Amino acid sequence: MPRVRDTSSRRNAELALLLLAMALVLVYAATVEANMLDTVTLDFWVPTASLTVVFLALHLVIRYLAPYADPVLVPAVALINGLGVGFLRRLDLAEVKPEERPDFAIFAGTGGRQLAWTLAAVILAAGLLVLVRDHRAISRYAYTLGLAGIVLVMLPAVLPRSMSEINGAKLWIMIGGFSIQPGEFAKLALLVFFAYYLVRKREVLSLASRRFLGIDFPRGRDLGPVIGVWLVSLMVLIFEKDLGTSLLYFGMFVVTLYIATERVSWLIIGLLLFFGGAFLAYFLGSTVGGPFANFYLRAEIWLHPFEKPYDDGYQLVQGLLGLGTGGLFGAGPGGGQPTEVPEVHNDFIFAGMGEEIGLFGLTALLVVYLLIVERGLRAALAVRDSFGKLLAGGLAFTLGLQVFVIVGGISKLIPLTGQTTPFLSAGGSSLMANWLLVALLLRVSDAGRRPVDGSSSARPGGGSGGTPPAQLHGATTEVIRP
Repeated sequence: MPRVRDTSSRRNAELALLLLAMALVLVYAATVEANMLDTVTLDFWVPTASLTVVFLALHLVIRYLAPYADPVLVPAVALINGLGVGFLRRLDLAEVKPEERPDFAIFAGTGGRQLAWTLAAVILAAGLLVLVRDHRAISRYAYTLGLAGIVLVMLPAVLPRSMSEINGAKLWIMIGGFSIQPGEFAKLALLVFFAYYLVRKREVLSLASRRFLGIDFPRGRDLGPVIGVWLVSLMVLIFEKDLGTSLLYFGMFVVTLYIATERVSWLIIGLLLFFGGAFLAYFLGSTVGGPFANFYLRAEIWLHPFEKPYDDGYQLVQGLLGLGTGGLFGAGPGGGQPTEVPEVHNDFIFAGMGEEIGLFGLTALLVVYLLIVERGLRAALAVRDSFGKLLAGGLAFTLGLQVFVIVGGISKLIPLTGQTTPFLSAGGSSLMANWLLVALLLRVSDAGRRPVDGSSSARPGGGSGGTPPAQLHGATTEVIRP
């Protein structure tokens, strides 16, 4: 009985937080209509109600299949996802003549498509929870997923520009009216491979050859995997013309390596390699051009955005002006002019929202992202097997790094990237991949919080099809220090 009450209280807390998140989304939607229409239509609540039904269905799946999972993850993600749908509908209303806005269809435009993508993404996440009852079972397919990840990363680079390039970055596969960003799914496949590989090789990679300035550095012969991933990330930077994706792949490998070995030297080596490669690409872009020219241009826009404010630097300048206009409190939902920023529905959605919710609102939004990352790291600390620790730690860090990359580019901290803001930006690829990431964190969290007493109900997967740990290829129960 105590265990039943424990799981019930977790899921009830999740339900309460989920309803609170949807209430905030409903208030946001009403405020948008009040500012843009000078009234609130009778059906303003329909998109939020649709989202609530979708998320409550996922809650029921979690209550049955992952009862010990973290109760904060889904409500936090649902809040960001719901605000994203609401802001995209606000952009749709801005494109319509004021007198026609009250009659604008609820499920039309980019906001309606994002609502449909949310449904597909949540179904995909629920399907993963149904199929994967023990996260260690994924390690069986580590090498297959690793190969698939590399193929997905490199595929846009070899396709013609007409089928892969948008705004200078070759990150897409476009066939007819259908488009997909394979790199979003590649990061998940590569993370599974990294976690499995580093669990098996961490003892070798932890060996030190010499000590310098109080830090133990690895042997030269062990640098091969890092050099390999570094070269792949540079190829992404050069041929796919995107710094953010390159940084994301290399960063998640180096950090996963650090979690596995606890060697600060790997972080130092990783930073030196990446920044050295970026500087080399910038230098070659200024002298040789060719495939390095796009990165050089992006770096120049970052360094001198106001030199050509109506040409190359227009997008970044408009985003900075939007953030500056928002001030501390913002113009209010629906009260700004976010459509002045190019690609505000996608790359620059953070700047568009910043104009209307201000610095305080953006800070609150970043705190919610930070909370998701923190709960993911907590799942990594709680789970008892090394593969789960590396997988959850890598997933949480990857989400945090993606937010840093896009927010850093918009705020001029780093050069602009082609990354989307997780759960917020328009686009099905990013939304589905990141909901799959959340589902994996839920599965690992459920295993970490589940009591170990030898009974079938305590086994990851419970009594409904969970695979005994002894039968899992590559499974391990040793604990590494977090």
